[in-house]
Amino acid sequence: QVQLVESGGGLVQPGGSLRLSCAASGTIFSLFFMGWYRQTPGKQREMVAEITSSGRTNYADSVEGRFTISRDDAKNTVYLQMNSLKAEDTAVYYCNRVGTPRWSWGQGTQVTVSS
Repeated sequence: QVQLVESGGGLVQPGGSLRLSCAASGTIFSLFFMGWYRQTPGKQREMVAEITSSGRTNYADSVEGRFTISRDDAKNTVYLQMNSLKAEDTAVYYCNRVGTPRWSWGQGTQVTVSS
């Protein structure tokens, strides 16, 4: 069974930066496209960024140019570098494989952007 553990969230002021990490276990990580997703109360989880096995990336329009997704297959880890954070980036952030069936969701990591 695949386990996903997200970390790196916290409270940051508008304009600040955070780097999220997601460690996966129980799978051949390098075979899968990976994504970061976020969710706020009362809203559906939305895609933030995706990365293919070869490193090609795709971003939601709302984060394009501010966020960068990367992966380290040797560490079974995917990262999300978040710069120029805005209040509307406040959410719980999750990682998972792209496509179906999804792996079981981790606990996520809370990102709060506030002055």
